[in-house]
Amino acid sequence: MFLDLAREVLKLKKYNLQVIIEQDEDGVYIAECPALQGCYAQGETFEEAIENIKDVITMCIEELKERKKKISLKYPEVIGIKSLEVAV
Repeated sequence: MFLDLAREVLKLKKYNLQVIIEQDEDGVYIAECPALQGCYAQGETFEEAIENIKDVITMCIEELKERKKKISLKYPEVIGIKSLEVAV
């Protein structure tokens, strides 16, 4: 049984995805995976938001596989974020 489980784990495809995390006005952390449409999660802490978005990413990819949809992970890469001061 252990060998069967090990074989299944080795068959899993790994995805390297970018996640954007913001903190809203109430202090809640919001995580988004831009490569997967509608893939959002939140958490009371940064770490909780990360764990929650991992779960949601897994669910989104599993749903795409079940529907036999192509998993296209091409998206603009987030290079950086800069705070700007603008006087209006």
